[in-house]
Amino acid sequence: MVSMAPLVAGGFRVDPPVVLAPMAGITNRAFRRLCREQGAGLYVSEMVTSRALVEGHEATLDMVRFDSDESPRSVQLYGVDPDVVAEAVRIVVGEDMADHVDLNFGCPVPKVTRKGGGSALPWKRDLFTDIVQSAVKAADDRVPVTVKMRKGIDDDHLTYLDAGRIARDAGVAWVALHGRTAAQMYAGSADWSAIARLVEELDGFPVLGNGDIFSAGDALAMVEQTGCAGVVVGRGCLGRPWLFGQLAAAFAGEEIPADPDLPVVMATFRRHAELLHDAFGEYTGSREIRKHVAWYFKGYAVKRQVRLGLANVGSLAEVDDWLAQIDPDQPADEAVMAAPRGRTGGERPPALPEGWLDSPYLDAAGAACVREAELSVSGG
Repeated sequence: MVSMAPLVAGGFRVDPPVVLAPMAGITNRAFRRLCREQGAGLYVSEMVTSRALVEGHEATLDMVRFDSDESPRSVQLYGVDPDVVAEAVRIVVGEDMADHVDLNFGCPVPKVTRKGGGSALPWKRDLFTDIVQSAVKAADDRVPVTVKMRKGIDDDHLTYLDAGRIARDAGVAWVALHGRTAAQMYAGSADWSAIARLVEELDGFPVLGNGDIFSAGDALAMVEQTGCAGVVVGRGCLGRPWLFGQLAAAFAGEEIPADPDLPVVMATFRRHAELLHDAFGEYTGSREIRKHVAWYFKGYAVKRQVRLGLANVGSLAEVDDWLAQIDPDQPADEAVMAAPRGRTGGERPPALPEGWLDSPYLDAAGAACVREAELSVSGG
């Protein structure tokens, strides 16, 4: 059995060392509360752009609002301009918005990478260095700053070892590595050997592993194979927030609870819907819960009419009406349950600015391109 030491960052401990990965449209305050009810850890907000935060966009400010009892509060910032990122961090710290800032260098989405942002950015070593150093300086030791990144752009343009060294030397609290390149998106299997290589390279500095953790057993295997100091969980918890309770038990060296039966799954789905309604009101809350239907009921023989009904609910009363039509005594199809959740898809060449790979240093054309990078994703 494994017993994991907590992560220590600033004035708080992450015990167990389990982090909820930011996921757009998913890790809002309702979902974070649901996960906190299942088990301890660090639950990060949806990614927000630094520029939108600095400009005070209402939608962005709403995304970094936390429940009064949420502690520690964690926000992930995406940015491409060192000065803007630094100002965003100063706002977070100065206005006591959060207790932890994570920097996003892992997003592989084309609308982000085609302007040189997200997982494309660490290729430009000088820009990456400036952003991380500026963020850490702006935090002024008042909140810890961390980095989440991928292996690189593709197998011919890996960045994670250089980026890990740069981030460590800049003073971040830890780095988290997703064992895929931008080109892979979510295809294939995560390369845990890259996580192990980074752990070895940084020699005692905390490295968190991310990619293909769909069960507590997966997390234990990653720790054993890589020596990572903790894990970051994304798609594996979609429709399965109880995974965090299982991870807490696994990392405490305790017996891992079994997956819940269907009545508990239904009750958890209903609780999720309730939290969304409480946080965002009936209209938005109903729309938000719809996207979770397929994930919660993956592996169960729920009639198509019921799935469609749940995917179009407009109130909690409608949620209850449709749930009442599900046979609660049926077992799950274990083979289907074990399949990956969320986005998968195939590998494809990443969208990049013209000439981006010509040099690992930023030239005038690259600088002009990245200045536009936040504009297309501003406000989220």
